[in-house]
Amino acid sequence: MNNEEIYVVANIGFRISVGYLRNKSWLYFKNGHKSKNTEEFFLIEESKKDLFYGYEHITLDYPTVNVLYNQSSLLLVNVDWSRGSVLKKGEEDISYLVLRVFYYHAIKQHMVLFHSSLISHQNSGVMFLGPSGIGKTTQAELWNQYRDALIINGDIVFVQETEKNFLGWGTPWHGSSSYCENTSVPLRAMVVLKQAKENSIRELAGFEKVSEVSNHVFYPQWLENGMELCLETLDHLLTAIPVYELSCRPDEDAVRLTEETIFGT
Repeated sequence: MNNEEIYVVANIGFRISVGYLRNKSWLYFKNGHKSKNTEEFFLIEESKKDLFYGYEHITLDYPTVNVLYNQSSLLLVNVDWSRGSVLKKGEEDISYLVLRVFYYHAIKQHMVLFHSSLISHQNSGVMFLGPSGIGKTTQAELWNQYRDALIINGDIVFVQETEKNFLGWGTPWHGSSSYCENTSVPLRAMVVLKQAKENSIRELAGFEKVSEVSNHVFYPQWLENGMELCLETLDHLLTAIPVYELSCRPDEDAVRLTEETIFGT
């Protein structure tokens, strides 16, 4: 394909026509970090067809069974999600259409998508989970300010099960946060955030642990076997990684308390 760009995210590579990914965060994932484990799996190209509102009239050169869309763009994807064709109006970014295609391949690599921020401290990953506005990015920034931790992502995190551990991956998708590093870190703990007047922390167990974490997972319900694969990886994750509930203020004491609990320092 002419005028293409190559990206590698979480050791998964893909090719896409120039200009579709307008967010600057994609520059960190362009043409880099390829390894023997990198799998180049899909191609997204511009269709020669016009964009019709009745997309059922569109015919392509290959069978299309998956139709993804946002306000003014369609992404039509073939049976094995290895090739897609974009039909669009205007200059709309299609990053979050690409995310849905990416998740198809990521879930097969035992990756689960979380609404979470992720930091790296002492070469260990800590995830902060919670709804929008709870303070995920704020806690990550406090760790950066007081402990010089690296903020890998402020809003969207993929966690991958490997033979040795669980890895938290940085990706180009970062929601309203500006943080997105092209790196990974072995995951040490997950922290569910609650706002409070005083700082306190406790480890979760049993149904409460499962419930609190599950609320912040993006489930690939649009994918065949997606839910099954997601829940299998999630079960392994919750068995291996401790989960804490941090009721906190946005201050250094919250960082100190969490660090003492997770790292024993």
